Amino acid sequence: MWRRVFVVLLPIFGLCSEDWNRMAKEMLTSAIKMKPNTGVAKNVILFIGDGLGVSTLNAARIYRGQKNNKTGEETVLEWEKFPYAAFSKIYGADKQIPDSAQTATAILGGVKVNYKTVGVTDAVPGEGCDKLLELGEAGKVISVLRKALSEGKSTGVVTSTRLTHATPAATYAHSAHRNWESDVDVIDEARGKCHDIAYQLIHNNSDIQVLLGGGRRAFYPANYSDPETGRTDVNKRNDTNNLVDDWLNIQREKNRKHKFVWKKDDFDNIDVNNVDYVLGLFSPSHMAYEIERDKTGNGEPSLSEMTSKAINILKRNKDKGFFLLVEGGLIDIAHHDSLAKKALEETLQFEEAVKVAASMTNQEDTLLIVTADHSHPFSLAGYTKRGNPVLGLVDEESARIEPPLDKKPYTALVYGNGPGYKADRENLTGVDTAADNYIQQSAVPLEYETHSAEDVGIFSQGPMSHLFHGVHEQHYIAHVIQYAACIGDYRENCDREERSTSGSTVPEVLRWLLLASFLASRIET
Repeated sequence: MWRRVFVVLLPIFGLCSEDWNRMAKEMLTSAIKMKPNTGVAKNVILFIGDGLGVSTLNAARIYRGQKNNKTGEETVLEWEKFPYAAFSKIYGADKQIPDSAQTATAILGGVKVNYKTVGVTDAVPGEGCDKLLELGEAGKVISVLRKALSEGKSTGVVTSTRLTHATPAATYAHSAHRNWESDVDVIDEARGKCHDIAYQLIHNNSDIQVLLGGGRRAFYPANYSDPETGRTDVNKRNDTNNLVDDWLNIQREKNRKHKFVWKKDDFDNIDVNNVDYVLGLFSPSHMAYEIERDKTGNGEPSLSEMTSKAINILKRNKDKGFFLLVEGGLIDIAHHDSLAKKALEETLQFEEAVKVAASMTNQEDTLLIVTADHSHPFSLAGYTKRGNPVLGLVDEESARIEPPLDKKPYTALVYGNGPGYKADRENLTGVDTAADNYIQQSAVPLEYETHSAEDVGIFSQGPMSHLFHGVHEQHYIAHVIQYAACIGDYRENCDREERSTSGSTVPEVLRWLLLASFLASRIET
């Protein structure tokens, strides 16, 4: 009942002033009727689009519409239907432009930290294993996922990247460097002292109920035959630990109903009503891009399919509820390679996951948050006409408004830096710029494109979603989650009964009854 957003579906061309005015007035009328839900969030689903800056969101919106034979600009993405939106300032403790480990730690841990550190405070420098050991528990940042677990909630992590990658790692790991995913990745002076991220997941976090993503290579010993490829050269561990076997043994010892899966067939056959713990590792490294994904039984599930499965398992905790992180991680991976089409396709698959979650949950008791950890130097430019193909060239008429000095056509989507730079810019006449692997042109030559400093969006619905209302520090998100769900730092000063009542329609009814009584008394006098 809290989604009071008017979605405009009108003809795109030929609108007159009266049409535009009516559109705005209807939206205003809808906005005026909005009432905040101040109840308790039994469930929280946090969506992080890795690299999903406002520029990517805008391009994806148009791309979605154009795939449906519309001009595109009028498209409304799923999270844009949410009633509350804000901006997040993404800088880190030591970086104007951060990496994903420090931003994910801010979102999930509630504090800003140093470059490439994950789940540790800003007292720990990058690669500072000794400092982390010296500080002990005082050097660790406890995530909202761990705080939800401590309150009896079920928890899960879903990602299209490696489960040991920066964003998912921030839910469970404490590492002085995000790259320490396997024991062979840990620098010599820290190896044997600070555990790698995969080891921490299995041996310190076996109580996380649902873990779905890629990254098998960090869990299997070197020379072990990969279950999918049969290859013995893809796995990384040198300590001889088979962490998948370790996880299975831990679950057996605890008499838990559990399942390990590595391909879509086994994933599809999971009985969500008869399993409590699931570990899914669907690729040696990151999972496949959606437009390249093997959809057969030997392939991989989609992000939306993993999200649905996770919710179906976690929602069986009817008493305490659940916390779920869903990361659309390949948006960022595509951007770093300047593959704009793949970044947009991954954004649309991310949207499908949000749609699934919205359809499977109740806004009365479930807080949905969609945000990004950072943005990219990626833009849509050129005075293009309405409906200009977002993956295409700037139309000739628009290009004449501000002509390219080299007299060559250019794409509307460009990067500030990255692998698409050429000293003598390529003439794109006749080039298929909408091809899956087309590398967008860039201004500065880099092997990989970087992040950018621009603010990112926060979109929310459900209990306490109105607390996202302006421009916030990124680490504020973790505090809203805790307050909304009455966990962690806010479990003792959160009056569940009072908030549950104020979140219902009862106070509104009482206000009308009091007003009616007052008016009646005035009439009698």
